[in-house]
Amino acid sequence: MLDNFSGATRVYFIVGDPIAQVKSPFGVTQAFEQAGRDAVCVPAHVATADLPAWLDGVSKSRNVDGVIVTVPHKFDCYSLCTTASPRAEFLKTVNTMRRLADGSWHGDMFDGLGYVQAMRLKGCAPEGQKALLVGAGGAGSAIAHALVMAGVRELAIHDPDTKRRDTLVARLASLGTAHVTAGSPDPAGFDIAINATPIGMASTDPLPLDVQGLSRDTLVGCVITAPAVTPLIDAARALGCRTLTGADMFAQVRDLMVQFLLESTPTP
Repeated sequence: MLDNFSGATRVYFIVGDPIAQVKSPFGVTQAFEQAGRDAVCVPAHVATADLPAWLDGVSKSRNVDGVIVTVPHKFDCYSLCTTASPRAEFLKTVNTMRRLADGSWHGDMFDGLGYVQAMRLKGCAPEGQKALLVGAGGAGSAIAHALVMAGVRELAIHDPDTKRRDTLVARLASLGTAHVTAGSPDPAGFDIAINATPIGMASTDPLPLDVQGLSRDTLVGCVITAPAVTPLIDAARALGCRTLTGADMFAQVRDLMVQFLLESTPTP
C-alpha cells in the first residue's frame, strides 16, 4: 500500500473530535488502492468551533477531493455542504462529502444504508420487525431512517436528549411507513436492538441497554468499532443472541462511501 505515494496522490480527510479511536483511514486507503486510485485517507482532529475554518482551509488545497465525517461533526458538516442527497437533506446530516468541480461540497449519509446491508448479511431482514434504537445522533438518525425505509413494522427510539429524540420520531412518523415512538433502554419484546451511541467506548461506561430484557432471538447491534467487541456485544453473545459489531457495519459503509467519493474526480 502507498508504494507510489507522491505529490500526485489525491487526499481525502476523515474529520472528528476525538479521532485517535478511528480505524477507517487504513481501510479507506486500502479501498482506494483496490479501486486503482492513487489516493490516501488522512485523519484530522478538529474541534467543532474550528470546523468551518478548517474546511475553508482544506478547500483551498486543490489536491483534496473529499471528507469523511465522524462524531460529532455529522450535523455541522451538513450545513457546510452546498448540495446534498435527498437522504441527507431529510436527515440534515452527512458522513461523506465529495468536492465538485466548482470547488463546492456535495454530501451524503451512508451509515443507515450500510447498517441495514450488514443486518441482511447476518440473516436479519428488517421487514416486519420490531426494532429498538438507542441514540438519535448522526449515525442513529441515519440508521433509524434506513430501518423505516427498509420496512420495519415498529421502531422505538431512546435518547436522553428528548428534544432530539422527539424531533426524529416526529419526522420519521410523518413518512407513514412504520409506527415510530419514543422508547426506553428496555429491549424486551424487540426483534432488533441497536446501540448507536458512543456508550461502550470507555471501559467505565454503563451498558446502553438493559440486557436482562434481551431474548435469544434478538439481533443486538452496536456502531462502536473500538473496542471491537463492546461490553454490550459481549453480554449479548453470552445470552446466545446474534450480534452485529461496528466493524460489520463499517465494512458496508466503507464501500458505499468510497463508491460515492470516486464517482466524480474534481479538476486539479
